[in-house]
Formats: sequence, structure tokens, C-alpha cells
Amino acid sequence: MNTLTPTPTPSYTTATTGLRIDGERLWASLMELAQIGATPKGGVCRLALTDLDRQGRDLVTRWAREAGMSVTVDKIGNVFMRRPGRNPALPPVMTGSHIDTQPTGGKFDGNYGVLAGIEVVRTLNDHGIQTEAPIEVAFWTNEEGSRFVPVMMGSGVFAKAFTLEHAYAATDTEGKTVQGELERIGYIGPEEPGDHPIGCYFETHIEQGPVLEDNDKTIGVVTGVLGIRWYDCVVTGMEAHAGPTPMALRKDALQVAAALMQEVVACAHRHPPHGRGTVGMVQVFPNSRNVIPGRVKFSIDVRNASDALCDAMDADIRAVAARLSAESGLPIEITPVSAYPAQPFHAECVEAVAKAAERLGYSNMRAVSGAGHDAVYMARLAPAGMIFIPCKDGISHNEIEDAKPEHITAGCNVLLHAMLERAGAV
Repeated sequence: MNTLTPTPTPSYTTATTGLRIDGERLWASLMELAQIGATPKGGVCRLALTDLDRQGRDLVTRWAREAGMSVTVDKIGNVFMRRPGRNPALPPVMTGSHIDTQPTGGKFDGNYGVLAGIEVVRTLNDHGIQTEAPIEVAFWTNEEGSRFVPVMMGSGVFAKAFTLEHAYAATDTEGKTVQGELERIGYIGPEEPGDHPIGCYFETHIEQGPVLEDNDKTIGVVTGVLGIRWYDCVVTGMEAHAGPTPMALRKDALQVAAALMQEVVACAHRHPPHGRGTVGMVQVFPNSRNVIPGRVKFSIDVRNASDALCDAMDADIRAVAARLSAESGLPIEITPVSAYPAQPFHAECVEAVAKAAERLGYSNMRAVSGAGHDAVYMARLAPAGMIFIPCKDGISHNEIEDAKPEHITAGCNVLLHAMLERAGAV
């Protein structure tokens, strides 16, 4: 992690300790943005770099300018909205997320983190509070990856995880490129991605899982993002007629594959508390009712809180596969597809979130993110942290995604006070 110029530590005054955001105003903004790409089931379909995305970008940047913020755009279309600080030499305290959605997306995923930042600025304006460091709100291009891959594209280019040229060349199902669509909607800016300084970064988000709701907690103090390992696994047997072939003489690839699939889940239980093991895709050949399967290909997704634990789960699954292969006599091939390292968040940012939640009287717990966020790439560049709030039934990437207004307000209040701690109230 790069070390940037530290932001000041403030002395809290009565004005700042009693400061609260306008929850009704934030909710109204979320509902207004959700009308752009609204779906019949109450969700949002606003894919990256479409005309609807342009409309969403135009609305959010208009709100920023109305709040007195300057707006800059970089070459991958990332947008930075700045409220000046007393000391312009200090790097900004930044917050943000994304406003593109899944095809069957909800009103809150990503959008909440951006509009919570706008509401922080509106609140500071309402109370005439100046900060020592500038405050910035960012929204990153194509976080969802539902139209163009890779996911988290804008923040990934910004963090030099991949090149601008690679991102520009990505195409959608119609052959349209990222570069062409950015140009078409008018969101290629002059700034080189990554040249924008960051003092620290916070991201507020719905949890997208059921843990906070299950524990009846309002705030998740996010300590980091799980590492991810993806594999393709192939078990090779011999297809044969289901009737004439005795059980003892079969080379049934599906039965061996099924045993290994169960072990993927068991492996996660063997590496608690944050181990995850999932088989989400299965292809059976020849996939015929009366033929013993001769080949099975399936996906393996394992996750955990550190790279060492991900390595341990990798070794665990490979050992089980070797045993099953030896017992059955069938070859098992496990091929890595992609890997994302675990990303711990900066201790000072985590503590800023925890202290804000405690100071404001919100129930809270330490949490990890099982999904990727733009904060993952920002944490490679500057101190970073995340704030989670519950979402109904843990459901996200779904039109029925929902969150309570009081939780929306609580998360934004925590963001306000965490940012003030880092930016310094004058």
C-alpha cells in the first residue's frame, strides 16, 4: 500500500459531534436516480456507458455542481466531484462507489455509496463547516462488469491493475467498445487515470449478504475483502449404457464429481469463520437419461479472509481430489481460472468507522466483504475502509433489493463522521 500525505486529525466541536445528515433528502435522491432505468418490478437496469448511464451521470454531476463542487473526469470516465478544503495542498478525503447496475439491478447497490457522499457535502454546506482537507466524491466506470469485462474497470485502470488500452478494447455482445461508448456518451475526460491524488478512501454500501440482518446490527465495520480463487475442474470417466453396465464395473464421472463438489463445501467449513466454497456451474457429458456420464466439468469458487487461508483451501481441495482419483481410478484435473488477492483495509480507516458508529449509538459488528468493490483497488493506493448496512434478506443484484431508510441514514451518518475525522473540521 502506498503511503500518502496524512490527513489531519481534528478536534471535535459541539457543531461536529451533533452533526447529522438529512435522511429524507438522501432517500429522495436515491429514488430520483432510480427512475433512470427503472424496471417494472421496482429495480433498475442502467448498464455501463449506455444512454441511461449518461443520464445518471448527468444527474449526479448536476447535483454535485449545485452543491458547489467542481467536477473532473479521467480518460476511463471516472468522475471526481470536489468540495475544497482550507488546505488545497492536502490530498482529498474521498468517498464513492458506482452508478451502473446489473440488468436486474436494485436501487442501492453502488448508487447508495455515491449519493451518500453527495449528502455528506450537502450536510457540511448546510452547517457552514469547512474541512482542512478537500472532500471528494467519486463514481467509477463499469464496476458491475455486466456489459463489459473486466469488472471494477474504472477503479482497476486507476489503480494500474490493467491498462487503459485493455479497457478501451473491451467489447459488449454487439461489438461496441468501451472507448467508443465513452466517446458517444461524452465521458472521456482529459485526466490520466491514477494521476488523481487520494488521502484516504471510504465506501458505503449495502452488505449484499445476510450477516448484518441475521445479527440484528445496523453497521458493518468492514475489515477487508475476501480473497477469491476460481477453478475449472474436469472429471473423466467412460460413458456406457445405464442398463447393461453393472455398478462395480462403471467409470461414472458424475459420482466422483459429486463427491468432490461436496468436499468443496466441506472445505469451507474446515476453514472458518470466513471460508466460502461454491460450485455454481456443472456440465455433464453426454447428459443423457440412460447413459452413464463419461465427463463432468464444473466450477469451483473458494474464498477466505487471507491469501494464506486461500492457499490452505487450495491445498485441501487438491488433496481430496487426489484421494478421490486414486480411489476411483478416474483422472481429475483442476485448472486455475482467476484469482483475486484478499484485501485488508487500513487499521486507521477501520477504526474511524468503528468509532463513528459507537459515537452515534448504532449497533455494529466487524464484517468482511465477500464481494469485490472499488474500495479493493483504492486500498492499493491509499488508506481505505468500508461501511456496510443491512439489505433485506441479504438480497442484491436483484430488482427486489431493498434497504430500510433508517439504515440508509445511519450508514451515511457514520460516513460523515469517519470522513470528518480524517479531513479535519475547521
